[in-house]
Amino acid sequence: MVAPQRITNPRSARTATQTRIVKTTRARYTAIVRVSTGVCAALIGLMSYVLLLSNSTSLTYAVDKAHHQRDALQEQTARLDDRIAQASSEERLAALAAKLNMHDAQTFTVAHIDNSQPVAKSRIPLFDTIAAWF
Repeated sequence: MVAPQRITNPRSARTATQTRIVKTTRARYTAIVRVSTGVCAALIGLMSYVLLLSNSTSLTYAVDKAHHQRDALQEQTARLDDRIAQASSEERLAALAAKLNMHDAQTFTVAHIDNSQPVAKSRIPLFDTIAAWF
């Protein structure tokens, strides 16, 4: 019978065993970690693309809405300009003046308006004196 050989350095054998256990455990999980990393990277890229596309779409809708508002305002402005031109036309004003029996003035009078405001009289003369100072 062959006698078992004695390990000369038990610490190196223990270290070798622990190293082998760690390597096999890492080897078991490296494929899972690599696949998970790839899936996460693809998911981040896809989510970024969707985010940018949705932002671009919302901006397109905002620009289209602004164009429609501008067109509506231009139409309204044109209609109002026509109404102003019609209301201030010389022929229309002359017809209204004739209807109201209005005529050009024969004489012109200039009126002068006094802008000074009278000081309100108070019941106590002391307040009138103080107010006059200001």
